[in-house]
Amino acid sequence: MDFAAILSQLADPALLLTIVLCTLYGALVGALPGLSATMAVALLVPFTFFMDPVPAIAAIVATTSTGIFAGDISGALLRIPGTPASAAYVADSSTIAHSGRPRTVLFVSLFSGAAGGVIGVIALSLAAPMLAGFATNFSSYEMFWLAALGLSCAVFVSDAPPAKTFASLFIGLAIACVGIDVAVGMPRYTFGLYDLYDGVNFISAMIGFFALTELFRAALEPKAPRADAKSPKMEPLRQAIGDALKVVRQRWVSVIRSGPLGVFIGVLPGAGSDVAAWIAYAVSRRFSKTPEKYGKGHYEGIVDGGASNNAAVSGAWTPALIFGIPGDSVTAIAIGVLMMKGLNPGPDIFERSGDLVYTLFGAFLLANIAMVFTGALAILLASQLMRMSKSLLMPLILGLSLIGGFAVMNSAFSIWIIITLGIVGFAMTLGGIPLAPAILGVVLGKVLERNFMTSMIKSQGEFLPFFSRDISLVLGVAAILIWGLCLYRAIRAIIRPEKTPRTMENDA
Repeated sequence: MDFAAILSQLADPALLLTIVLCTLYGALVGALPGLSATMAVALLVPFTFFMDPVPAIAAIVATTSTGIFAGDISGALLRIPGTPASAAYVADSSTIAHSGRPRTVLFVSLFSGAAGGVIGVIALSLAAPMLAGFATNFSSYEMFWLAALGLSCAVFVSDAPPAKTFASLFIGLAIACVGIDVAVGMPRYTFGLYDLYDGVNFISAMIGFFALTELFRAALEPKAPRADAKSPKMEPLRQAIGDALKVVRQRWVSVIRSGPLGVFIGVLPGAGSDVAAWIAYAVSRRFSKTPEKYGKGHYEGIVDGGASNNAAVSGAWTPALIFGIPGDSVTAIAIGVLMMKGLNPGPDIFERSGDLVYTLFGAFLLANIAMVFTGALAILLASQLMRMSKSLLMPLILGLSLIGGFAVMNSAFSIWIIITLGIVGFAMTLGGIPLAPAILGVVLGKVLERNFMTSMIKSQGEFLPFFSRDISLVLGVAAILIWGLCLYRAIRAIIRPEKTPRTMENDA
C-alpha cells in the first residue's frame, strides 16, 4: 500500500472541492421534509458518469454522511424527521428546540454525528475484512432475530403505556404487510390497486405520520393573541456552539459506546443507520441513570442516536466493498457506480485495488470533517424557520412534503397514501398512541417477514433451527427475554396501575 500516493490523491483540490460541495448539497437536500439521503444520492448519480472513480465515490460518501445528519434538522425544528433514524429521538430534539435552544440541539446532533462518523471510518479501515467475515455468518435466522430485537426497541423508546406502544407497533407492521406476499407472491391488502403492489414506502409513511399529523395538529390549535405572536427565543450562535460542545464532551462515553455499535449494525446487510439509531437509543435509555427524562428533551439519547447512525454509514460499506452485498439503499447505488467505473467489489478488492479502497476511507474521513462546517451553515439557514409565521410555514411544509412523497414513487398515488396515513396518525395522537413505534414497524416489518419466511422454508416449518446456530441462539434468547420483560411490565401495569395525584385524591 502506497501511503504517499493515497495522501496525494486526498490532497487533490478537485477531490476536496467535490467533498465540500457534496456535503453542502447533502445537508440542504436532507434538511427538506421528505427528501432523504438516498434520494439525494440518486439525484447525484448522473453527475458521477463524468467523474473519475475516487471523486465519484467520494461524492456519494459525502452526500450520504451529511444527508443522514440533516434529517435531524427538520426533526428538531418542525417535528418532522427527515429519516427513520431521526424519528428515534425526534421527541427529545423537538422539545429542546421549541424550548428556545434550536441551534444547540442541532449542533449536538452535528458534533455527535461527525464524531460517530470518524469512529466508523477508523473501525472500517482497521477491521473491514474481519467485520465482513463476521457479517457473512449472518443467515436469515440471525437477521430475523436482529429485526425482532429492533422492533423490541419500540417499547424502550416510548413513554406511552405498553398497550398503546404495542398498538402503534402493530399498526406499523400492518402497513408493512401491504403489497405482494414474499412467500407465495399473492397481493395482500391492496384492494385491487396496482399502486399498492410494491407496498407502502417508508418515506411516504413517515411524511404522513409526522408531517401531515403535525399540520393537522397545528391547524386545530387556537390562534395566539396578536400581542403574543412574537418570534420564538433563539440562543446566540457562539453560545449554541459552546453549549453543544460541552454536552458532547460530557457524554463522550455515549459516543464511544454508540459509534462501534453503529458500525457493527451497519455491517449487517439490510440493517443500516435506521436500525442502528433505534437500537443505540434504546441501549442508551436502558443504561442511563435518568431514563425518565428520555422523550422529554434529554440530550443523552440524541448523542447516542446521532453517533450511531453516522457510524453505521461507514459500516454499511464493508459488505458492499468486500462481497458486493449492499448494506443499505445508498451502498446499492454505490455498487452500481463502482461497477460502472470498472471496479468490481469482491473479497480480493484489497489486493486488486487496495490503494483505491483506502483512498475512499480517507474520503470518508474528510467528508465527516467537512460536514462540521457545511452542516453548521445548514443549521444557520434552517434555524431561521423558527422565526417564520405558522401561516407561512405550514403551507410550505405541506408543499415540500407532498413533492417529496411524489418524488419517492414518481406517482400521484403516493400523495393519497400520505394523506391517508396523516389522518391515521392524527387519530393516533388524539388517542394518545405514539407515532415512532409505527414508523419502526413499517421500516422493519418487511425485513422481519422476509427473513422469517425464508427461514421457515429452509427449516421446512421447524422452529428449532432458529436456535441451532451460535449467533442465532444468543440473539434469539435475548429477544425472548426482552419480550418476556415487556409482557411482564404490561401485565403489571394492568394489575397494579400507578396512581396519579388525581386518583390518590379521589381515594382520599
